[in-house]
Order: sequence, then C-alpha cells, then structure tokens
Amino acid sequence: MNLDFLSGIGDAIAAFFESPLVQLGLQAIGVYIVIIWLASAYWAFRDMQARTTNPVVPYLAAALVVAFTPVFFIFGILVYRIVRPQERRGEAYERGLAEEALIAEIEQIEHCATCGRKVHEEWIICPTCRTRLKRVCPHCSKLVGLEWSLCAWCGRDFERREALASVGSVPVRPVRERPPVSTAAASPAQMATPAPMAAPAQMATPAQMATPAPVAEPAATAVSVPTVRTTRTTRPSRSSAGSPAPDPTPHG
Repeated sequence: MNLDFLSGIGDAIAAFFESPLVQLGLQAIGVYIVIIWLASAYWAFRDMQARTTNPVVPYLAAALVVAFTPVFFIFGILVYRIVRPQERRGEAYERGLAEEALIAEIEQIEHCATCGRKVHEEWIICPTCRTRLKRVCPHCSKLVGLEWSLCAWCGRDFERREALASVGSVPVRPVRERPPVSTAAASPAQMATPAPMAAPAQMATPAQMATPAPVAEPAATAVSVPTVRTTRTTRPSRSSAGSPAPDPTPHG
C-alpha cells in the first residue's frame, strides 16, 4: 500500500511537470537565468572599465563571470567583487581634486619665510624673527609684496623708480666727440687697388749671427780753441837824423 501511495505521488508530480503550462514556465525561467548570466558578465565588463585604464582587464572580468556558467555565475560575481579596485576613476579624480584644494587652502595661509610661523596678511614685519614681509606703496599707501615690480592698486612702477634713482647717483661721463666721417664714396679704382703691404724683415744668415757686432769707438771730444786775432800797428819810422820821413801823399 505504501508503494502504491508513493507511486501515486510520483505520477502526480510527473503529470504536473508534463503539463504544457509548466513546461513553458520552466523554459522562461531558464531563459531568464541565461539573460542574468550574460548581463552579469556585461556588468563586470562595464564596472571594470570605470575602475581602471587598462583596456584588457575589463574583458578578463567578463570572461571570469562567463566561465562560471549560468549555474554558478553567482560565485563568479562574488569573486569579481573581491578582486576589483575599491574606487572608480571618477571617485579617484574627485579625491585628487579635494586633496589639491586642501593643499591650496593650506598654502594660502601665509607663513614667515624665516621662522615658518603663521603670520597675518596685513603684517609688515614678522613679530617673531623680525623678517620683513611686505612693504608700503609710497603712492597709494597700500601693502604690496616684496617681490612685486609694480603696485597692483595704483600701478606705480617700483623697478623704474629704482632704476632712475641708481642712474641719478652714478656720475655721467663726458662724451668725446668723434671726428666727422667722410661720406664720400671711394672710386672703383681705389676700391680695387689693394693696400701696400710691409716688406718682410730679412732673416740673418748663420754666419752673420756668429760674427759679433763691431764695437763703436768713442767719438773724439772736440775742444774749441779760442782764436787770437793780432792787430798790427804801423808806426812812422824816423830817419837816422831824427827828422820825420817825408809824407808820400802829394799836397794839392
């Protein structure tokens, strides 16, 4: 009797599954599972594309899900979720932007270049180490940076002012006038005639180099002898008798 009861239950179950409506439902469930399996593989492919820049890794992720077949693809999804990167590329980019914004905000806080302590933006001198931080524009009396070449508020050029001050302190050298340059153009003959070249110095022969140069004798010293001029005086002669000689000049 028990066997008949069990056989009756088996026949009822077989008749239930042999029903056309049940068969249609089972086929629809199988198709649905296959669709979920393929969709999971495509999801793994797209998810890996959003998490890495490697073009091959997304295909490997999809192949991992497909390899577990429609029956065990759920285990493939679990394995993929364990080994995939923790953040997407967009999330990593946003995190990098947030870090850069934080660093920029920290850099905006002014610090002393000498002691590194935080200083106020309107301070001129660091109260800790007495380092000069800013200067005052002499034109508009506003604070400007030490490295600024001009004032951003009034446009005062600091470099030009310093250059003019340095030029005023340096003495100006007199400019020497240059002789006027002739503007007359040279004739073709003058341009074609080359400038005369100096004759090359003659080289001494070995015999001349061996012969010693003659020693110049000292010049004789000229002694100037004064010339004595003698004047001869003619006196009148007397005769033996003591009378003067007759004058040879005839008298008129």
